[in-house]
Amino acid sequence: MILPITQYGNPVLRKKCKRVTEVTDEMRSLVDDMIATMEEAEGIGLAAPQVDRDLQLAIVDVSHDPECISYLRVDGEDAKIEDLMPLVFINPELKLGSEKESSTEGCLSIDGITAEVKRSREIIARLERLDGTKVTVETDGLLARAIQHETDHLNGILFTDRISTASKLSIRRKLKRLGS
Repeated sequence: MILPITQYGNPVLRKKCKRVTEVTDEMRSLVDDMIATMEEAEGIGLAAPQVDRDLQLAIVDVSHDPECISYLRVDGEDAKIEDLMPLVFINPELKLGSEKESSTEGCLSIDGITAEVKRSREIIARLERLDGTKVTVETDGLLARAIQHETDHLNGILFTDRISTASKLSIRRKLKRLGS
């Protein structure tokens, strides 16, 4: 089922979401709906607060562009991007690399606005899967950026919080219209 995507101005987008302590059948059904919603909206990621759920749960799928990374390791072993996608995870813990890079980002919850965002080029992500396993994902490129973006959502942070002051000024009116 396609879910409505929570839009800018809704307080759930500014909440630090609750840790997931138990994976239920309802949550598995929510994940299926979130994947369908993300695909319908042509997104590459979706976090639970974006469908009005206060849970540390997110999905990323960059399989449409396997060249968007230069490496991927899962639990220390080289992996193929298509074997990991869609990546569904709960309660993420990120270790950010020191080297930063800028790229244009948008968000399904902030319709029609994009901006340059500086993020860590590489990450090491400790992620829990729905089956209870924990994996360590080491990667760069678009996958690293998407995991950081969705993890930010789980902590009440929007990409617009991470842009330069000049960029914030240039989109202020658009954001004001969206938030009202």
